[in-house]
Amino acid sequence: MTMEIDRPSVEERNQRYKPGSIKRVKLKNFLTYDDVEFFPGPRCTVPGIGATKLATNCMSLLYEIISNRLNVVVGPNGTGKSTILCAICLGLGGQPPLLGRADDARLFVKHEKDQAIIEIELAPHHPGGKTHTLKRVIERDRGSENGNGKGASTYYVNGTKTPLKSVRELVTEDYHINIDNLCTFLPQDKVGNFSGFDKQALLLETEKSLSSALYDTHQQLIKLEKELQSSGNDVKATEDKLKTLKKQNERLEREKELMEERQELLERIDLLNKKRAWLLFDTKRAEAVEAKEKREELKKQKREAERSVRPIQEAHAEMEGKVVQIQTTSKALDVKVKRERKNYEDFLAKMENHSDGIEREVSEYQSIDAQHRRNVKELERERRRLQEVEAEGDAYPSMEDTERTIAECAQEIRQIKSEMDRKKRAINDLKRQIDEAKETKNSTSERLKKINNEKQQRLQRMFKFAAVKNAYDFIQENRKEFRRPVHGPIAAEVQPKNALYASYIENHVSQATWKSFVVECQEDYNYLYREMRQKRKIPINIILVPNGKLETVSRMYSDQKMSVLKREHGFIEYLDETFTAIDPIMQALIGRHSIDKVLVGGDAVQEALDRRDLQTYICTKENGNGYVAACFFYTHRNEMKKRTVNISRYTGRIGVDKQDVAQAKVLQSGTDPREKERLAQIINDANETIERLTPEIDNLNEEHVKLHQQGQPISLRSKEAKRTKSDYLNYKSKLKNQRSKVADAEERANSDNAEEKSKRIRKIKKMIEACIKCGEDAAKAHSEMMKTIRVSTGVKMSEHGLSESLRKLTDKLSEAQAASAELVSQYKEAEAEYNQKKEILRKLLKKAEDIAPKDEWAERLDADDMPTSMEAVDEAIDDAESKVNSITDNPHVMRQYEERKKEIEELQAKLDTEGGEKDLKKKQLENKFTKWESKLMNIVNQVNGKFSTYMKEVGCAGEIRLYKGGNEARENEEEENLRYNFKDWGVEIMVKFREASTLQVLSAQTHSGGERSVSTIMYLMGLQNLMTSPFRCVDEINQGLDERNERLVFKRIVNNSTMPVEEGSAPNDHCGQYFLITPKLLPNLEGMENEEITVLFVFSGAFNFDNCLDWNVDKFIADKKRILSQRTEVDMGNNRGKKRRSQ
Repeated sequence: MTMEIDRPSVEERNQRYKPGSIKRVKLKNFLTYDDVEFFPGPRCTVPGIGATKLATNCMSLLYEIISNRLNVVVGPNGTGKSTILCAICLGLGGQPPLLGRADDARLFVKHEKDQAIIEIELAPHHPGGKTHTLKRVIERDRGSENGNGKGASTYYVNGTKTPLKSVRELVTEDYHINIDNLCTFLPQDKVGNFSGFDKQALLLETEKSLSSALYDTHQQLIKLEKELQSSGNDVKATEDKLKTLKKQNERLEREKELMEERQELLERIDLLNKKRAWLLFDTKRAEAVEAKEKREELKKQKREAERSVRPIQEAHAEMEGKVVQIQTTSKALDVKVKRERKNYEDFLAKMENHSDGIEREVSEYQSIDAQHRRNVKELERERRRLQEVEAEGDAYPSMEDTERTIAECAQEIRQIKSEMDRKKRAINDLKRQIDEAKETKNSTSERLKKINNEKQQRLQRMFKFAAVKNAYDFIQENRKEFRRPVHGPIAAEVQPKNALYASYIENHVSQATWKSFVVECQEDYNYLYREMRQKRKIPINIILVPNGKLETVSRMYSDQKMSVLKREHGFIEYLDETFTAIDPIMQALIGRHSIDKVLVGGDAVQEALDRRDLQTYICTKENGNGYVAACFFYTHRNEMKKRTVNISRYTGRIGVDKQDVAQAKVLQSGTDPREKERLAQIINDANETIERLTPEIDNLNEEHVKLHQQGQPISLRSKEAKRTKSDYLNYKSKLKNQRSKVADAEERANSDNAEEKSKRIRKIKKMIEACIKCGEDAAKAHSEMMKTIRVSTGVKMSEHGLSESLRKLTDKLSEAQAASAELVSQYKEAEAEYNQKKEILRKLLKKAEDIAPKDEWAERLDADDMPTSMEAVDEAIDDAESKVNSITDNPHVMRQYEERKKEIEELQAKLDTEGGEKDLKKKQLENKFTKWESKLMNIVNQVNGKFSTYMKEVGCAGEIRLYKGGNEARENEEEENLRYNFKDWGVEIMVKFREASTLQVLSAQTHSGGERSVSTIMYLMGLQNLMTSPFRCVDEINQGLDERNERLVFKRIVNNSTMPVEEGSAPNDHCGQYFLITPKLLPNLEGMENEEITVLFVFSGAFNFDNCLDWNVDKFIADKKRILSQRTEVDMGNNRGKKRRSQ
């Protein structure tokens, strides 16, 4: 028997998608998925065919029963069903808070992966039209560490990088997809929020899901009603204000009249000041004329005085020239006298010098004989000293013996010194080797110390997280503020036994825990939380371990069972035994991650898994009553593995999650153990070298000392011989010097005295002749000097007479000039006074012209009512100012009066127009309200009819009512006080689950979780055909229902979601896709045979496919045909055998 499959074409399949429907979803490194791709319905229909595999990855498999619009996602808990819903939300531009799971998109990146990719393909508006493929890339290392990961995502539309705003516009405006509306998109963690809506919020969410125009009109009505209420209040306020302003302006009338009177007085004062300015100008003009006449008289007198001074000045100048001439002659004679006196004094000084030289030469002549006698005595003394020196030479030994002794000692010393140098070089060489060994030891020890300080290395790795670094620095700086020790980060406080165990521990403990800090009392917890999280906004994790005590560890397995696991199944120890840590850290890890219940094994564990039913044995409780979850690590073919065995809450069956374990990053030691061993060996070798060479150095030092002692006597003998030789050489030099002295003394004693005396006499004669010549020249110079002095005395007497005549003329000239200067001064004062008065007159004229131009004001200022004198003008001004001062000045009265008058006019005009505006807004509101209410009532009636029917199907009652804000009786209200309260309008879900009860509003306080789930899903079913969104998603809404209700609810979902397209309508004119996510389905559900259902199975476990290509639908169909054919042939053969036997 064979079956032909009628597969529709790609174009026919595309026509079944409603615009915006999800055609394809592809995920990579997203939560539980490595790499997966699936295609939701509507798709091709293959009646009677079993499951078809859609996509796989290393963790999960998705299978599809090929069908249509209703997409049921089924799989055990934790396999990744809700992950699909999360991917749809985030892939369409939604943010993590909409899911209620996390605030940071980076938390959706799979563990130990750097990047997650979501790709969603949407159905186009028209078959063959442009298809939009949206892709979101989330990178773990992008965005602010303290933020919510907004900067970690990059969006693409059809491969082009696109901003988030454009993605949201495409999704919401073009395809009418509302990810943030719970009526169309209900994640698992938001199911409880829906039933928690009040009636107002439920209406708004319903409007958004049905029509954006309906929601916008509702918001406009709320705004118009608020404006109407505000405008009514504005009219009343305008009338009250107008009445108040009119009363205030009446009080200002009297003040205005006083201000007008005061203004008239001020104008009179101004006119009098103008008159006074011209009177003051006339007075000052007379004074200026008088000053001018005085100036002219003084000018005339000044000229006459200047003419009388001129003859005296001429005589004074002539006499002054004569005095200057004779003073010049006198000065020249004085210079000549000084010069001749100097010549005379110079000749006298030379004559005295010659006289002194004669006296010295005579004295020297007389001492020549005495010096000869002294030289003879000196010669005798030097000869006696030479004899003494020659006698000293007999005491010295032979120089040949001395030289021989020095040479022998030098040879012996060189031999000993050569041996000592050889020993010293050997000692230095050994010391150098020891120093090198010590240096190698110290440097290697320091390096080994740094390598062994793995805590500091881990701290540096954790410091790449700014929050951890800031928290650590704060704790170190404020240690005194804590009551008990504070530990952390935890990653720096543990010490794995080896790299393998480090990988196990790091895999099992979350990254958040490694970055956590541990405190030992509640006070320290509160202080650290307040300082870091509240004040500094630094997000750190704090774990409280009271008093830092490690609680008694309660092992998961008894000693007997653990012994079996070690002996027969290859387990070694528990995870908490693979590392060391202080008690608070150990307690924190046990409390957070139950490391005391995780097993660690070796390669034999895989063998036990292959040969025995280890999973069942390890999960079976020791009392045999049920199973318990388990987790263990092991190695297989040099790869690290982790296996988690879970127990299903629904079926009680065992489920397995396998995972490869990556190498440790946070807890890695950072150094190869072989490097540590190599460094330790280097240190050991250095110690052995030091111990071996030290005794050799000691032996060489002793030999060096012996050689030194052996050479000391030889060195003393050599020094003595060298000293003798040195003394003999000094003696030879001393003898030579003494002989030289004797020769010099003999030369001086034998010199000729007669020749010396003749030289002295000739020199004395020459000096006497020079002295006589200088005396004669001095006499001549004195005679010339006296002659010049006599002439100079006569000239000085003539100078005195001329100077007296000049003094008398000077006195006479001074008296005449003083009289003339007095007149000049008086003239300048008169001219300055005149100029001053003229300037004042000019200013007064300008001032008078400025305030009262004569051409304009002459007639008014000369009127009969104006005073004609300064006294009368001042009196009139004082009288007017007195009256002005009696009236209080209020300059704002006139302005206030005019402003208030203008404001009254404006308010009156505003009052006339506000009534019309209010009527216009009221008309607009009524028009919008009528259409909106009619459409809303129609929708509520449709939903109510369906909801009531659906509730009856499950044996309950229900209604959907439109709550009108408490104004249902508004027809009886006065038109002026009409209120709609649009903001309070809402939708009420009325339900009754018991025959004896009455209809009540659905609420979390009154109804159970199952009742709320039934009501919610029936309400959403009533809305389904009215919604504009191309798909709806509901996650685990059937949980908590009893079996009967779950069957009825599922049947309703199937009926509503698979309703056939009306005849004559387009293939995609249906209610759209529906995604129902559930961990289980009851057996024999009614409706599962419907061809419009797409079931996506999510599997994860040990029996999964190793390769996604192993899934082949055509191969499965062929195998099925072959098996059916074989059974048919067997049955036919059996039938023939029966016939033969019967015959």
